[in-house]
Amino acid sequence: MPVEILRCRLCGSDYPARASATCIRCFGPLEPVYDWEQIARVVSRERIEAGPYSLWRYADLLPALPPPDAASGPGFTPLLPAPRLASALGIGELLLKLDLANPTHSFKDRVVAVAAAKAQEFGLETLSCSSTGNLANAVAARAAAIGMRAIIFCPSELEPEKILATVVCGARVYGVRGSYDDCSRLVSELAGEVDWGFVNVNLRSYYAEGSKTLAFELVEQLGWEAPTAVVCPIASGALFSKLWQGFEQFGRLGLIGSERPRLYGGQADGCPPVAAAFTENRRVSPVRPHSIARSLAIGNPADGDLAVATARISCGGISAVPEDEVGPNMALLAELTGVFGETAAGVTIGALRAAVSRGEIGESDRVVALITGTGLKTPRVVEEEAAGRFVEIDPDLDALLAELTVAS
Repeated sequence: MPVEILRCRLCGSDYPARASATCIRCFGPLEPVYDWEQIARVVSRERIEAGPYSLWRYADLLPALPPPDAASGPGFTPLLPAPRLASALGIGELLLKLDLANPTHSFKDRVVAVAAAKAQEFGLETLSCSSTGNLANAVAARAAAIGMRAIIFCPSELEPEKILATVVCGARVYGVRGSYDDCSRLVSELAGEVDWGFVNVNLRSYYAEGSKTLAFELVEQLGWEAPTAVVCPIASGALFSKLWQGFEQFGRLGLIGSERPRLYGGQADGCPPVAAAFTENRRVSPVRPHSIARSLAIGNPADGDLAVATARISCGGISAVPEDEVGPNMALLAELTGVFGETAAGVTIGALRAAVSRGEIGESDRVVALITGTGLKTPRVVEEEAAGRFVEIDPDLDALLAELTVAS
């Protein structure tokens, strides 16, 4: 639904709904202001269920008009039961939200879909971003689909799989010598010099709204009920805080009852600014990233404090997952569910295991773990776990039987 006002989440200041994302008074994040009376008059379970099988079925709760290809858009990804992993961890019910089923195999397709639609409404011709990889893929792919130019900035040492998946869509990619935070700072400066749509800078107010659709889908896929807990990775903190906002908005409209899930987040301990702030009960302080989970390696997260507040208000938590457990967690997920998630998934499973070990999640819970990207983008992380499972043999039955006897 088109919006006319952006409001600061911290100080409440209002601004016109333009390509702007930061409050000039307190530097807080801006977000769209919706006409809830109007929305309540039109939104219903039946209206949503009649919509396209994409995130645009929730267009009445998004700040952009659906594009012509809304029916083929991202979203409405599978929710997969994981009984073997649930049993191994001691959880009553565990489901995996497979956002690796989106067009570029990560949840970033959701946020980019909304930002790109808004960029077109503003008449912009270039789509851009700073990225740790998944966002680069999503921006390049969406720009290719709608005929926009894509210019991407990422750390020069990004995984080659993610760079290749970006340039193959026709995007121009600049590898910045430095960390993601160096890259982000450069792009923020550039945004003041060129008339482009930077999805996670001047379009961030609209872009972040796409994350709410994960909460909307979970409720709908669970028969219009909320789970008791949701676990997800934390990078900038926007996904985590917008999840809560999504559940709250469905509650506000009477689409669900008073139940709300506890939200649990995870960061790798090589870049844990939000986890540290939660544990130490303080505001988020920047850190220098040094993590195997590069997609989460944001040392100065824009919505870190909002993520901490979300964990507290939802009675959840945020954990720092040891770096040497990320790969084994990815392997555990794959071995017990058949789902190969990227490093962020290894962090998510680590956060889930930490919550179980603290007694915060258990046999009475219905838990959803968000798998936000595919392991095919970060395969090297699990090489050690996979070692010895590929055996080269001759095309000889007797030799094969002998080998099978030894292996058993």
